[in-house]
Amino acid sequence: MTRYRFTLIFISIATMAIGQSDLQLGLLKYNGGGDWYANPTSLTNLSSYCNQQLDMDLKTNYATVEVGSADLFNYPFIHMTGHGNVVFSSAEAENLRTYLIGGGFLHIDDNYGMDPFVRPAMKSVFPELEFVELPDEHIIYKQFEAFKSGLPKIHKHDENPAQAFGLFFEGRLICLYTYECDLGDGWEDEAVHNDPPDIRKKALDMGANIVQFAFGAVE
Repeated sequence: MTRYRFTLIFISIATMAIGQSDLQLGLLKYNGGGDWYANPTSLTNLSSYCNQQLDMDLKTNYATVEVGSADLFNYPFIHMTGHGNVVFSSAEAENLRTYLIGGGFLHIDDNYGMDPFVRPAMKSVFPELEFVELPDEHIIYKQFEAFKSGLPKIHKHDENPAQAFGLFFEGRLICLYTYECDLGDGWEDEAVHNDPPDIRKKALDMGANIVQFAFGAVE
């Protein structure tokens, strides 16, 4: 059985009190007009997949969490997606910064058209950091399923290679940004995009890798 350590210092006491079975993945709700709600079935399916494949006990209904809310600190894994504009107020940026420095993990998945907006938004959170492309040999590709060539390509978008970028704080990957990939579409119900089974499996396998990495899985 795989066991998990939880590094988020703000939720450690709550985790002990309520147990792992009450843990949820979170969806980030942000301002600016971007459709943060773009993939309504993706986190439910990813949670179920992680329960099945990683022997986790996540709630399958995800939580919607606003950037500036104190509720952010109840969720060790936050997913962010959309197609358009992203705006963080100074208070929201500070809240997200505190969450990530404290041990939280943010996965940003560009659903096409998000890139010009999310980069400056994250710059307001960490002005001192730059996104760095992850090499194919990064440990996040060697979790539940090995991806020897790095991030899988799920949807065409501009037909550019899929890329994964990270923000590192004191050597720890705190934010993963998946670009030209669209993992979230691959996690959605099959009928939404009609992706073939092998593509959906790649998306879910990579999603499981990200969740396992974020939760700090140990044997």
